[in-house]
Amino acid sequence: MIWIVFSVMAAAAFLTLAFSGTSRKTSVLSRHESASAIFADQITEVERDQERGIISAGECKAAKAEIERRLRAIDRQADGEPTARPSGRALVLAAALAVPALGAALYWQVGSPGIPSQPFAERAGEQAQAREIADLAAKLKARLELDETGGPTDGWAMLGQTYMRMGRYEDAAGAFARVQDRPEVTSALASQYGEALVYAEDGIVTPKASRVFDRALELDPANPAASFYQALALEQAGAPDAAYDLLQARIESEDGYRPWMDSFAAQMNRIAALVGLPGVDLADLAPAMPGPTAEQAATAEQMSDEDRQAFIRSMVERLAARMQENPGDLDGWMRLGKAYAVLGESNSARDAYSRAKVLADDLPQDDPRRAGIDRALLEL
Repeated sequence: MIWIVFSVMAAAAFLTLAFSGTSRKTSVLSRHESASAIFADQITEVERDQERGIISAGECKAAKAEIERRLRAIDRQADGEPTARPSGRALVLAAALAVPALGAALYWQVGSPGIPSQPFAERAGEQAQAREIADLAAKLKARLELDETGGPTDGWAMLGQTYMRMGRYEDAAGAFARVQDRPEVTSALASQYGEALVYAEDGIVTPKASRVFDRALELDPANPAASFYQALALEQAGAPDAAYDLLQARIESEDGYRPWMDSFAAQMNRIAALVGLPGVDLADLAPAMPGPTAEQAATAEQMSDEDRQAFIRSMVERLAARMQENPGDLDGWMRLGKAYAVLGESNSARDAYSRAKVLADDLPQDDPRRAGIDRALLEL
């Protein structure tokens, strides 16, 4: 059915262009005809100005004489001027044939007609949810702005995080900025402000954002998000080696695995491929990290999709069993929640992150894991 629809659309476009291209009613005004029409309008306008009293009769007569002089000059150059131009019918017909042909060839290479469409009812539900979130955000912002005390810091932080999930990064930066001068601002809140600034600039760490991350590290030198964006700023400034070293030093400063190390290692390997530095294996940088070894990962790459899925699931099940034996491992519950989310098991992921949230209540308010858990639960 989709190919029938596309064929009808292409045929309609071709016939429309072909009809217009073969039409012989293609007259073009000569320079003399165009000038005569323009000068006639100018003479009419001059006469109207005289009637309104804008110019005197003498000025009107002089202006009309000048216009007539220009028209006579055009008349002297009009001999031999063509009254029509080629219509370009061949070019139009070629385009009418080439456009649908090229479009079909491109779609054949990169299109995905076999992907099932999403039911309208599901899309309508998503749109209704998005509208509801937008309405709640607008109400929260209005309530915060009407607060004579300036609005609670947690409220502005929640508004900024909501805007980030909505993709409204400039609005998110504006919300986070409202509380940056308050004494209770945390390192995590400062780095969230910097991250919003980066996203608003399409991934560029501006000098303003860099200063925000510097302040986040002053509040907490162990803030991994601030270190990550500091390294990104170094790379963008033309110092990839320094960025690589900063990421590596930050990983090695920990005594065990942390969930944020995955993104650090990925960034290091990306930089390494660009500038010829050695790639890294996170298991070597963080020996306490549970999970597949480099050999296991290489083996998984050679598996079929079904075998690879079974392999991943077996590792997740082993991690889940280990968490039952060690229920106080906060980072382990976060890893398990992330693994379940990757597998698409939202309920299991939510349960794992909920267990992590209980353990995170004992953490300092500026510990980035608290925000990471809250963000994951909101996204599930």
